[in-house]
Parts: sequence; structure tokens; C-alpha cells
Amino acid sequence: MLRLTTQLFPLWAILLSAFALFTPEPFVALKASIIPLLAFIMLTMGLTLTPADFRHVLTQPKAVLVGLVLQFSVMPLVALLIATLLQFDANLTLGMVLVGCVAGGTASNVMCFLAKGDVALSISMTAISTLAGVVLTPLLVELLAGQVVDIPITGMMLNLFKIVLIPVVLGVLLNHFFSAPIQRLAPLLPLFSVAAIVLIIAIVVALNAATLPTIGPIVALAVVLHNTTGLALGYLVARQLGLPEKSCRTIALEVGLQNSGLAVALAMKFFAPASALAGTLFSVWHNVSGSVLASWWRKRSSEDPSRPAAASHEVPDA
Repeated sequence: MLRLTTQLFPLWAILLSAFALFTPEPFVALKASIIPLLAFIMLTMGLTLTPADFRHVLTQPKAVLVGLVLQFSVMPLVALLIATLLQFDANLTLGMVLVGCVAGGTASNVMCFLAKGDVALSISMTAISTLAGVVLTPLLVELLAGQVVDIPITGMMLNLFKIVLIPVVLGVLLNHFFSAPIQRLAPLLPLFSVAAIVLIIAIVVALNAATLPTIGPIVALAVVLHNTTGLALGYLVARQLGLPEKSCRTIALEVGLQNSGLAVALAMKFFAPASALAGTLFSVWHNVSGSVLASWWRKRSSEDPSRPAAASHEVPDA
């Protein structure tokens, strides 16, 4: 029942967002809770990680390096290109760039499991990109969008330290030193994360209720193009570099599925609510596209599925 509830994440997000669109006042009042909710999601991510997940990076350095380079090059540049081609204004452009510059999302771990990819590699890449993003995300946003909007790069780094690095490290430490009670809590972590991200999405929808009917469709198109390009290039580049099929699938999902909840939180903290719209729509869409692609790969594959330990990482990410 818990697994089904988390797998229906897009449905809950759509239903609560629709309610927030027509009844925005209660959700607008919760605007200040976005940052704490995101920090909570990062804590749940940390609770599913162990020091071994970070050490695994050393066993597949080429695949990890390829994934990280693509994550922080393809997605930011494609985001800016799409925003430019669609002639987005400053806020919408910034929103796309933010989505492109954040780390990979934890939803990629469970999608990788479903796709029969390399789950250990996926977990390691998510963990490393999350930590690297504390520094790289503000620098990339400044580089790509600094000409459009003034970027408070120091403030972004400090906030990423507080809402990403500290909660993740705390979660890893708690999981390491209090493994037994954490494992008993583990089945509920995906449900907690889903509830938090669905609420974040609804809040952003409420804040953009007046303009969403007019700008929503074009931003949705941008999000679909961005996500699709990331998935495709992630797979094709890894394939061209001679990596195994399981690694190619893993890298595609790591590159294509973003931690868009973090993009939403940064947009709401430092910029206008409209800049959070891309992250909001991406949060729903990438779970849909990732699930469809993973199911297709699973049907095509004749290999045995990866170790089921990934189920503990089943945290649909924004």
C-alpha cells in the first residue's frame, strides 16, 4: 500500500495542485514552509545513504565522471537554449536555468532499479552530485543567468549548505550510528517525502495561480523538451563512450531527472514566484517520463534486475 501511494505521486501532485489553483489562499500562507520542507526531503535522502554509497564512486570512476560532467553541462546549457528559443522573460529563463543547474534527483534511484540499471552507481552519483551542487549550482546559475538577473551567489551557497549539505550529512550519520531504528522507519520515508514535495508543488501553484493558465502550457513544453533531451543525451553520450548498457541507462536517468524541488526552493528564496514554475512542472513530469522509460527498458532487458536495496531510496523527487 505504501509503495502504491508513493508511485502515484504525480496523481497526488496534480490533484492538490488543482485544488491550490482554485483555492490558493491557504497555500499562499504556507510560502515560508518551502525551505524547511526541502530540508526535510534532503534529510530523508541522507537517511537512505551510507558511507559505502560514497566509496562506491571509486569502483566506477569513469561512469561517475561522465555522469557528473553531463549533469552539470548538458542540463544547464540545454535549459538556457530552450528558454532562449521560446523567448522566455527573465523570470521564466531563470527558472529553467535553475532546474538545469541543480543536482540529479533521488527519483532516479528507483527509476534505475525499475530500468534494470546499475543501482549502486545511481545512488553514488546522486549523492556525489548533490554535494557537488552546493558549489556548482550557484556558480552555473551566475554564469548562465547572471546577465539576465542579479544572482546572489554567496547567499545561494550558504542556503545550499544549510538546506542540502547539513541535512544530507546528518541523515547519513544517523543512518550509520542508528541503523536499526532507521531501518524500521525506512518504509515510511518515501511517503514523508512525497507528502512534502506535493505540498511544495501546491504552494508554488497557488503563488502563480493568476498567471499559470497563460504561461503554464509554454513552460510545460520547455520542461518536456529539457527532460527528454537530458535523458536522450545522457544515454547516447555514455553509449558512445563505450560504457555498459546498465551504466548507460543509469547515467541517462541521473542526467535527465533533476532535483527540481531544490530549484523551486532557491527560486522562492531569492527570486520571483514565476521563476519557481519550471521546477514545479518538472517535479511532476520527470516522474512520469522516468517511469515510462524505466518500464520500457525493463521490458526490453533480458538481464536480471539490480539488487533490490534501491527500494530504500524510493523518494520521488521534485
